[in-house]
Amino acid sequence: MRDIFFRRQNHILSAAFIIMATYGLSHLIGLVKTRLLISSFFSAQSQLLDVYYAAFVIPDTIFQLLVIGSLSAAFIPTFTKYLAKDEKEAWTMTSTTMNLIILVFTLLSTAIFIFAYPLSRLIAPGFTLSQISVMVQLLRVMLVAQIFFSISGFLTGIIQSHQRFLIPALAPVAYNLGIIAGIIFLSPTLGILGPALGVVLGAVLHMLIQLPLAIRLGFRPSFSLNFSHPGVREVGRLMPPRVLALGIDQVEQFVAVTLASLLAPGSLSLLNASRLLFTIPTSLFGVTIGQAAFPQLSKEAAHSDLDQFRATLISSFLQIAFVALPLSTLFIILRIPIVRIIFGAKTFPWAATLLTGKTLAILCASAAFYAVMQLVIRGFYALHDTRTPLFVGFLAAIFSSLLSIFAVTWLGWGILGIAVAISTTAIIETLALSWILYRRISVASHKVFIPLTKMIFISFVTGVFLWIPMRLLDQFVFDTTRTVPLLLLTGITSLIGFSVYCLLSQIFRIQELTTFFNLIKRITKWKDILSPTTSEPVILPAPDQN
Repeated sequence: MRDIFFRRQNHILSAAFIIMATYGLSHLIGLVKTRLLISSFFSAQSQLLDVYYAAFVIPDTIFQLLVIGSLSAAFIPTFTKYLAKDEKEAWTMTSTTMNLIILVFTLLSTAIFIFAYPLSRLIAPGFTLSQISVMVQLLRVMLVAQIFFSISGFLTGIIQSHQRFLIPALAPVAYNLGIIAGIIFLSPTLGILGPALGVVLGAVLHMLIQLPLAIRLGFRPSFSLNFSHPGVREVGRLMPPRVLALGIDQVEQFVAVTLASLLAPGSLSLLNASRLLFTIPTSLFGVTIGQAAFPQLSKEAAHSDLDQFRATLISSFLQIAFVALPLSTLFIILRIPIVRIIFGAKTFPWAATLLTGKTLAILCASAAFYAVMQLVIRGFYALHDTRTPLFVGFLAAIFSSLLSIFAVTWLGWGILGIAVAISTTAIIETLALSWILYRRISVASHKVFIPLTKMIFISFVTGVFLWIPMRLLDQFVFDTTRTVPLLLLTGITSLIGFSVYCLLSQIFRIQELTTFFNLIKRITKWKDILSPTTSEPVILPAPDQN
């Protein structure tokens, strides 16, 4: 059993399957966490739940800029290169880079801790003084959590560079369990401070679950600060464009919090609930396949194997689209049943359900685009190009911010306006980045455009076959005011839609369908998958595109 956690995943989709399964578990626990938050705070204390979500923004931004910025575009490619040549130097570079990032993070966190009050007023101008006071307290607590995340982020990069994905993918599960523990055991006495302390506990668990495997792979922490090391300088050279790109991405978060703070109490909580559901199709497929493909793309780029790089990118692109398109369609059609099943607590009124459902539908219109973008951006990073995503992201952030402000303040669309801005921007940004990358590596357009057009068409038809049975079952068969009939309606409608999508995929000869069925066959042989002696990938690659 121990070997299962330490095994190398040698195939992109094998790794993606591991990440998908554990991300699915993490999302499930995350939904339970949000349900508990809504049950505990939304009705009479929705303004405090808004504060809880707003307090996340600054700590998360610092973490995204320093840790994620250094890992995704700078550390992993550099570490992978050193690991192939000189393992000792790779670990030296790792310790120095991690120490440097933690040092900078600590200094920034100290400054934020001191100036927490004016920063909170700046981010959430619509909050009352009592809300700002609570936000300051939560912000300072959450800063502690990010220090543990800084260490854990590097452990994730180390482990994934060795093509082990199970343990890093389980880390978010541990994180959400920590928050749930804070809600259940601390909230009754500490109120909204309970889940904030749970964030700290979750961050510690996120780090501890990865530490044993990182040490087994060779990681040994040291206090080295050799800034002149060539690997550290390479990371430093690659980081700034990625940090700026992430900073631009975070502008959307700040704008959303600022605008939502000016709306009715609970608006930010509903927006976050919608975005949590929206991340299911984007994270389960876009992030997971992109994350699993990144080390392989980096290796192929390092060896100047452009043909294989191109094949890997196209295959991963179409596999993401094949699963993300129908899932996002399902979320759009079944938005109200999904919201009611997941968030339908007594403290969550019908008006909140309708608004959350509308927001979810708008966001999911861009879910497949957003999922694909996770892979495309990593394609640029594997080619050591961090500037192109930066430039496109900069223009996208300006567009998104202006559109959000216009939709909320001028059109009066509330959080629906924020969702429209997010969705529209994601579609445009994905199309622009994909076009630039495919021109750079000379992808034949028909290899992507033809199968993608087929997938979009059959997803639309699937949507029709989801909507009709849902309406009929709702009108004539099930009393959907009760939970069990609502679950039956959702399950039966989803099964019909899934069957239609698979049938149409076969009729239109969508080759990714073969990959999907091979996955099902592999899953039924779970004993072989878990066996440490098996050499076959969990998921077979799709056939070559014609």
